[in-house]
Amino acid sequence: MSTLPPILGLHHFAWRCRNAEETRHFYEDVLGLRLVHVIRLDRVPSTGEYCPYVHVFFEMADGSNIAFFDLGDDTAAEPSPNTPPWVNHIALRLSSLDELETMKQRLIEHGIEVLGVTDHHFVRSIYFFDPNGFRLELTVPVAPAETLAGYRMQARSALDAWTEERQNAVSETRSA
Repeated sequence: MSTLPPILGLHHFAWRCRNAEETRHFYEDVLGLRLVHVIRLDRVPSTGEYCPYVHVFFEMADGSNIAFFDLGDDTAAEPSPNTPPWVNHIALRLSSLDELETMKQRLIEHGIEVLGVTDHHFVRSIYFFDPNGFRLELTVPVAPAETLAGYRMQARSALDAWTEERQNAVSETRSA
């Protein structure tokens, strides 16, 4: 069996935006992520499809990026109709609870509705939406290393238990 190459981290997460400048203002001027790259093309490199767009990248302190596609039609991505709005989101990490509070106040000062601080026991988080309706979470890890190690050790058995319960529930529904 060959060894898999390690995935080193996140390069970028991409999402559709309604307006690249509106998105730039939010991510650069409000959240403080620097605009580091802009790609403007008429054809999609992977498929050759004709679709003029701009692809903008905002860099985080670790070198990873959050990126957006503006397709030039003033349309944001539609929320998934079969998914509650709190499910699909991206969580970005801060270093301290003081930084979390600072960012919460900054967002509020910019007229952005913020939910939290929510205590998830291993992280504390705030939640808000960007101008495209995309949900973001700013989070600070608070659990000790031993607690996180315990989570890692129990992760597979916890997922196996969920999977079994889910399969049993589906079987019961089908046989009813």
